[in-house]
Amino acid sequence: MQRRDFLVTSGLVSLGFLGLQRCTVGGSQFVESTGYGDLLPDPDGILNLPKGFSYKIISKKGTPMSDGYLIPGAADGMATFNIDNKVVIIRNHELSPGDLENGPFGMDEKNLPAGATKDLVYDFGSGKNVGVGGTTTVVFDEKTQTIEKEYLSLVGTVRNCAGGPTPWNSWISCEESTLRADGTLEKDHGYNFEVKATTQSGIQVPVPLKAMGRFNHEAVAVDPKTGIVYLTEDAGDGLIYRFIPEQYGDLSRGKLQAMKLKSKSSFDSRNWQEESKDVMPLNEKLDVEWMDLEDIQSPQNDLRLKGYDAGAIRFARGEGMWNGKGEIYFACTNGGQKKNGQIFRYIPSPEEGTPNESKSPAKLELFVESHDAQMLEHADNLTYSPWGDLIVCEDKREPKLVGVTPNGELYHFGENVGFKSEFAGACFSPSGETLFVNIQGPGLTVAIQGPWKKLKA
Repeated sequence: MQRRDFLVTSGLVSLGFLGLQRCTVGGSQFVESTGYGDLLPDPDGILNLPKGFSYKIISKKGTPMSDGYLIPGAADGMATFNIDNKVVIIRNHELSPGDLENGPFGMDEKNLPAGATKDLVYDFGSGKNVGVGGTTTVVFDEKTQTIEKEYLSLVGTVRNCAGGPTPWNSWISCEESTLRADGTLEKDHGYNFEVKATTQSGIQVPVPLKAMGRFNHEAVAVDPKTGIVYLTEDAGDGLIYRFIPEQYGDLSRGKLQAMKLKSKSSFDSRNWQEESKDVMPLNEKLDVEWMDLEDIQSPQNDLRLKGYDAGAIRFARGEGMWNGKGEIYFACTNGGQKKNGQIFRYIPSPEEGTPNESKSPAKLELFVESHDAQMLEHADNLTYSPWGDLIVCEDKREPKLVGVTPNGELYHFGENVGFKSEFAGACFSPSGETLFVNIQGPGLTVAIQGPWKKLKA
């Protein structure tokens, strides 16, 4: 299906405040798309790709790893790193406490690591509801397309959904959960955890990054220039956050803020007409500012509600987030008039994070809003390609990998025909030659190679 969805806007009507106009959608226009051509049927009935591309299943849940544990299920967000001239992949596993069937220890828990109740498992669940979410690390040989080593690197956390890489070679793994200690669970959840990218096997001691707030964390993107971390929240009324560390590379201390539109307080960007009179215009760069937040441990899980009431922008399930070239993209899964999803682009201020940023404010742009579920529905994880396109994972029963050009044109790159399960965790190897992606339900990690440079003009 080689088409692109141009969202045609018309009827610009003043909303009654400076710098923003109401935008009504007049329809959609379909024309020949950029991309790699038609998706060809896979003889094995798993993954349809364009001509010249091939895939290899490199990892499957339940298989023993190098450290003796089992590959956990529910593979989700991930990223790659160049460590010792090796491709190191760190991969999340979105598992809830007590899910022994999909966890790394097996059904009888005989494989629990030494010292599990003290150091290596964040939440032992009083031995009754052991936390099995976390991360695995994969050392991959790109030339032979084979795994050299695979091991458990974080465990005891809950529903590790997405996250993001840092410029200092670590992965921030995010808990999409706000479960609290309840007599069985021993710890509060809703935090981020940092996992070092390394070729050395071993579970790392889990340390919650509490200064980054407690909420339904989804993904992060770190600005390599400033070390500032941007965060999404997977909630239908969530916020976009910014964490300014006191020291570059140290995420244990800093200031958490929420994004705010300069021209209107408590703005609703979701374009859900039945719930709000606000309308987020397409392809207009709007000035934003950031507001400090208090009580960020949020014992009542109401940080987003208090933030919105104080003036922050509301978003529809912020999910995947990734750095581009001097800008940050993030997806909102069910945003838009049709609730098919939105993709935003954030352009930091030249003075980002300093007192002078108000003189040259950052910009927020609604980059894509889908009005055709056949082209894009429920945008989730996304990544930035070496040639400047986004690759977006759909979260639905029959998902596709959707390419988005720098002009906002959409094309299909891959189609999951083997399993009624979402794509997750798309990311490129440091060389840009391999695209890795998870098929979450069956717990598969796939490596895709092909003629990336032959993208249509």
